[in-house]
Amino acid sequence: MRADDKGYKDSGRLMAGQDLVAAGYAGLAGIRILVKARREELEKRFAADYLEDLIAEDGGSVLLQNAKYRMSLGVAECEPAGEGGILSAVWSLTGACRLGVEFSLRRIPVRQGVIEISELWGINPYRLYSGGCWLMASDNGGRLVHDLREKGIAAAVIGGITTGIARVITDGGERSYLNRPQPDELERVFPDWKRESALNALAENGGSDVIENG
Repeated sequence: MRADDKGYKDSGRLMAGQDLVAAGYAGLAGIRILVKARREELEKRFAADYLEDLIAEDGGSVLLQNAKYRMSLGVAECEPAGEGGILSAVWSLTGACRLGVEFSLRRIPVRQGVIEISELWGINPYRLYSGGCWLMASDNGGRLVHDLREKGIAAAVIGGITTGIARVITDGGERSYLNRPQPDELERVFPDWKRESALNALAENGGSDVIENG
């Protein structure tokens, strides 16, 4: 069960049969860090306006930080996707309740720019810092997605909560199992990257918009 800074709490009732919804863009916060840090290098491959669009995107994450707002949408439980990306959040969401999950990577909202820049450095956008992206369980995922999109927040039902403890990825007719959380992919680009120090350094240079609770 999560509470915001005003004390409002989600219901904390995670149960098998609920829908799993991803809200916000996977890996976007990490890519924004990379764009700010490697802007000159990236402008040799991408148009400046294209990169600026990625930096400007916020995905409506401020709304999702408010537990009272999430509760009004019928969210039973949630997990912010911060360090380690959305796959780390999938692992964490069900672990405490001894439940499982089946989900599709292809359904997770992700910007094309995130994919292209990730491919440039050979990193996995689903294991990339994703502050502002959330996983939420709901009895009616379709309604939750509709309500989020009405607020301009990218969202999709990506799977569901299951009995047992298996975390299953279902794509292209194949079933595989989610591995334990891995180091954040930012470390592959910045070998000595440390989340707090890296983000705070960017904030001091006008990048405070990327610092979000994750």
